[in-house]
Amino acid sequence: MVNITLKDGSVKQYEAGTTVMQIAEDISKGLAKNALVGRFNDRVVDLSFPVEENGTLEILTFESEQGRDAYRHTSSHVLAQAVQRLFPGTKLAIGPAIDDGFYYDFDTEVTFTPDDLAKIEAEMEKIIKEDLPLVRKEISREEAIAFFKEKGENYKVELIEDLPEDAGISVYQQGDFIDLCAGPHVPSTGKIKAFKLMSVAGAYWRGSEKNKMLQRIYGTSFAKKADLDEYLYRLEEAKKRDHRKLGQELKLFAVMDEGPGFPFFFPKGMVLRNELENYWRQIHREWRYNEIKTPIILNQELWKRSGHWNHYKENMYTTTIDEEAYAIKPMNCPGAILVYSSELHSYRDLPIRIAELGLVHRHELSGALHGLMRVRSFTQDDAHIFCLPEQITDEIKGVIDLVDSVYKMFGFPYHVELSTKPEKYMGSDEAWETATSALENALREKGMEYKINPGDGAFYGPKIDFHLQDSLGRTWQCGTIQLDFQMPEKFEISYIGEDGQKHRPVMIHRVVFGSIERFIGILTEHYAGAFPTWLAPVQVKVIPITERQLEYAQKLGEELFAEGIRVEVDERSEKVGYKIREAQMEKVPYMLVVGDKELASGAVALRTRKEGDRGTMDFDEFKKLLHEEIRQKK
Repeated sequence: MVNITLKDGSVKQYEAGTTVMQIAEDISKGLAKNALVGRFNDRVVDLSFPVEENGTLEILTFESEQGRDAYRHTSSHVLAQAVQRLFPGTKLAIGPAIDDGFYYDFDTEVTFTPDDLAKIEAEMEKIIKEDLPLVRKEISREEAIAFFKEKGENYKVELIEDLPEDAGISVYQQGDFIDLCAGPHVPSTGKIKAFKLMSVAGAYWRGSEKNKMLQRIYGTSFAKKADLDEYLYRLEEAKKRDHRKLGQELKLFAVMDEGPGFPFFFPKGMVLRNELENYWRQIHREWRYNEIKTPIILNQELWKRSGHWNHYKENMYTTTIDEEAYAIKPMNCPGAILVYSSELHSYRDLPIRIAELGLVHRHELSGALHGLMRVRSFTQDDAHIFCLPEQITDEIKGVIDLVDSVYKMFGFPYHVELSTKPEKYMGSDEAWETATSALENALREKGMEYKINPGDGAFYGPKIDFHLQDSLGRTWQCGTIQLDFQMPEKFEISYIGEDGQKHRPVMIHRVVFGSIERFIGILTEHYAGAFPTWLAPVQVKVIPITERQLEYAQKLGEELFAEGIRVEVDERSEKVGYKIREAQMEKVPYMLVVGDKELASGAVALRTRKEGDRGTMDFDEFKKLLHEEIRQKK
């Protein structure tokens, strides 16, 4: 007998060799019906896996990340089987689950078209209806190589040959289709309920342009058709909200061929950007930060000293000045350290909080560039806190509160991840443990739920990442808090302690927006270009019905402008309906329509972007309403 500890903490006994599925059926018929895979002793396994020892077991459904991965991985196998049925001779590369879906890479003489995707979908439906069991088989390395060589699957052979000599080899079979795979998978093809093939793209084998270009078919799958429909709706909505499209339509920003990855901001985009930066300055003043500005080009020796040259030089732009090597800054922290080091500090001065809207440049591959989301030049809303060791927890908690207040103001829910020591890092393991524990303690004291993200810390320290969720349910990593014991050592910075001796301060790196450019891209898609009034490039459009009201409309516009409102008067000889529609397309929050009645009474006919016609309103009353909305940043 084996003792199995279940998710609720209860312990049950089963005969050795009982499968995960049998245990699921014993727990609940409903759970067994929805079960996809199991997690036994922290290893995700098939439902057919026999339990031979004591351990902990959790039954995983589509609601869990591992359950979704197995479901979508199986979907990719169904896709591969369908392609090989329809296009014999097609060679298989890899087919993993990815965020929100799956893909499979194929080597074939056929160029897949949208019509082909429809045929493949129909064949996948047949395979799903056949309800073929997915059977795992473990075979020797020699057997695996011989089998896939005989089938002409040279990509599978290469994958096997690259595995360690002692690695176990497993294959999964569904009907007459066999694929090299570590698994796990759902029990049968019939488990796949709702799927859609999305697109075809080119992909180099193993991501190297030295290798052959393959065809990658992307798809997605869900446990319920309603969830698939909702996902497809959100994708369509995302296309409408694409910040690159809206940036052009609303005359905000663009990336041009003359500067790939280097954004241009137009006048209306600068209004939006300046309002964000003004808000940033306001909150940082409230949280007792002092603003600095550091050069964008600094001597290469500085970057060697900071460690960036060894860890990041392939992403840095360099130049030569007066026969000396310089680099354009990819990060702001060394400049902040130089500012700190420009004078002597006492323990009484700490914490010192210095903030910078610092322009940085990083070389990104052209294929990775994407509007404002992935660029080569951007402004980080950086801040660096120099503090005593005993101040660390309070300072991190203060940053958490600052970030929380900003995201709530924009209406973003978020989750938190703690990223730990990466493969390439500076400093001792002891320092990393101390830094990681400090971040965890702060999160615990704030009562925050968080997820561990192993190996994703910066090379100089662990970090807390804030992933905000937009109106379409997508997540974006923006805010970051990084704890750093390494840079103070590298630059030998110090403060004079109570004992009169020199001591090392601790350095905290943090951003809230992440980068101004990317945050503007996120906001544009989140609001679909309909920015809150305080951010809107044009807050009010005054629309005279005929030329008789033009002078009155201009007077209203001048009065609003004098009070700091961003206002435009539509002076064109167009029909009023056309002017209103255009203002709606420009996503202006308020429209003041003025005709003879409004001219006579000194009032305005108010229309809003959201509610349409609001009726006649006294102009002074409207101004009061508008100023209050802007003040509160609603």
